[in-house]
Amino acid sequence: MALGFRLSSELVAGVLGGAALGWGFDRLLSISPWGLIVFALVGFIAGVINVMRSAGVMSKQSERL
Repeated sequence: MALGFRLSSELVAGVLGGAALGWGFDRLLSISPWGLIVFALVGFIAGVINVMRSAGVMSKQSERL
């Protein structure tokens, strides 16, 4: 159960971190809503990569290569 909470929190943190950066860029550069959209997607991708790395999927793939 602890591993599940860890994996879900890493995914949520990636999305929220990306969205916060995007919102900041939107306010700074007045390009609303493009910064929020782009950085939320980047945060989602980073969160998925972190979840895969924590779950051990990435290390198993690198061992095969």
